[in-house]
Amino acid sequence: MIRTFATSATLAVALGSAALAQDSEMTIVETAQATEDLSTLVTAVEAAGLVETLNGEGPFTVFAPTNAAFDALPEGTLDSLLADPETLGTILQCHVVEGEVMADALVGMIEDDGGEHAVPTLGGCELTAALDGENVTLTDENGTTVTVTMADVAASNGVVHVIDGVVQPAM
Repeated sequence: MIRTFATSATLAVALGSAALAQDSEMTIVETAQATEDLSTLVTAVEAAGLVETLNGEGPFTVFAPTNAAFDALPEGTLDSLLADPETLGTILQCHVVEGEVMADALVGMIEDDGGEHAVPTLGGCELTAALDGENVTLTDENGTTVTVTMADVAASNGVVHVIDGVVQPAM
C-alpha cells in the first residue's frame, strides 16, 4: 500500500505541477504565494502574522487548504476569522506539523499504528490520519475529515500536502 500511495502522490504532483508551484528552493510561504489555488491561504497566513514563522528554518509539514476549501466554510466564517488574527492563527497552526513528513512516511505510520495515526500540530490540535483506499485523510477533533489531494510538494523548509478542507481545533 505504501508503494501504491507514493506512486499516486507522485503522479498527482506531476499532473498538478502546472497549478502548484514546484521549486524546492522556495519556502512554504513562497510556494503558496506562487500558487493561485492557495491565494486564500496566503491571505490568511498574512492576516494571522504567520509569514515569518512559515518562512523560518523549519522543517514544517503544512496541510494546505485550497481556495475551494475556504470557500466551503459557512458564509461569513472566513471574513470573521480574518478580523480575528489570534483565532485564525490557531486554526492555521492546526494545519502545521513540526518536522518534514513525506506521504510515504505518513502512510507507513498509519499502517504501523493499525490504520490510524495521531498527528499533533503546532496549533495544539490532534489530527487523525487514516487511509481511505489510496488516499490519506485527516480528521480533526470535531470529526471533520479532509483528504490530501496532492502530496509531497517540496519546499526549502519542509513539505506541503494540499487538502480539500479546513481543519479546526475542538469547539
